[in-house]
Amino acid sequence: MRLRNVTGSREVIAQSRFVVPEETLKEMPGKWHALFGNEHPIRVEIGMGKGKFLHALAKENPDVNYIGIEKYSTVLLRAVQKMEQEELPNLRFLRMEAEEIAEVFGEGEIDRIYLNFSDPWPKDRHAKRRLPSREFLARYDKILKRDGVIEFKTDNRDLFDFAVEELEPAGWKVQVITYDLHADPVLMEGNVMTEYEEKFSAAGNPICKYVIRR
Repeated sequence: MRLRNVTGSREVIAQSRFVVPEETLKEMPGKWHALFGNEHPIRVEIGMGKGKFLHALAKENPDVNYIGIEKYSTVLLRAVQKMEQEELPNLRFLRMEAEEIAEVFGEGEIDRIYLNFSDPWPKDRHAKRRLPSREFLARYDKILKRDGVIEFKTDNRDLFDFAVEELEPAGWKVQVITYDLHADPVLMEGNVMTEYEEKFSAAGNPICKYVIRR
């Protein structure tokens, strides 16, 4: 059974204290620090999957607040279950479409965005749906602090090449870039792997990564 089709997952998520209610999201811009009860930096992962990456980061960095965004209820359910086993006060989840991100966060409210192994949307007509596209970079521009950064990792070279080509027309600059992350001891220091990263790197696939800013 595909994860997105598990019966009852949406109902469980709607009742979870770890998931911000969907009906309140449009009221949240500018209020995320209040939700966490502190002024710590806020970092967001879009397309968080089962939450392994973000849970590890939140555990390692208690003075940073993390928000995971996932559109599939049953995938998000796995992250909720992990939080039930090991609750972290600086981690919360949203079930939403990534296209709405600029309507959920206020201007300059986020200091870092993580994109990990995003859907490549391989057909040309779907290019605007790709998370590192210029259309999404414009959305991120609205919510990131002026010195904020975006970190993107993928094993899909075509998607990565596309992402790099989008930077100049979108007004973004590369701070760090590699086409083989796991072969770079400096960039691997402190690297937290996602489920997909573990799988693809174990299969010998090179992992591409960039860190960008305006």
